[in-house]
Amino acid sequence: MRLFAAIDPPSEVWSSLTAAVAGEPDTQLRWVPAEQWHLTLAFYGEVDESKLEKLQEGLARAAERTQPFGVRLSSAGTFPKQAAKARVLWIGLDGEVDAMGRLADRCAGAGRRARIAVEDRKFRPHLTLARARRDSVDVAHLVDRLASYSSPWWTVTSLRLVHSTLGAVVRHETLREFALTT
Repeated sequence: MRLFAAIDPPSEVWSSLTAAVAGEPDTQLRWVPAEQWHLTLAFYGEVDESKLEKLQEGLARAAERTQPFGVRLSSAGTFPKQAAKARVLWIGLDGEVDAMGRLADRCAGAGRRARIAVEDRKFRPHLTLARARRDSVDVAHLVDRLASYSSPWWTVTSLRLVHSTLGAVVRHETLREFALTT
C-alpha cells in the first residue's frame, strides 16, 4: 500500500486558499482537488502491510513527543525553483516551521525504524497546488499573484497516516490519526 504522513489544513484555510487560486483555469496544469490538499510530513511509498503496525507505533511516539504548533500558508513557489520552467506549483508555510520540521524528521524516523526506505532529503514544507501536465510550464504569473497570499493561522494538533490509491481518480484514505501532545 502507498502511504504518507500528513497534516491537514482546517476548513477555513481551505476556503481562503480556494478563493486565492480561483480564476481562469490553466490547461497546462493539473490542479490538485481541494479535498486532497495536505502538508506531507513523510512519504513512505509502497509499504508492505507487515510493516504497518511498527510504522503506526513510531508515528504515535512522534506525535507524543510533539506539542501543537501554529502555522499559516503563505507565499508561493515552484519546483524546480525557476517559475518559468515549473513542474510543481506550491504554497509555502509561515510560523513555527521549525516545529513542523522536527515532526517531519520524527515521522521519517518512524518509517526507517519500521524498515521502510524513506527518502533522505531536506524537508521543504509546502502544499502542492498543481503539477505540469507535460514537461514544464511557465507559472510566473501565478507565483506573482500568490506571492502576497497568507491564510488564516491555525494550530496543528494532529497528524494522520494516509493510504493513497493512484488511478484515474486519486483517493486518500486516513488509516489512523495521531494527536500531538497537549
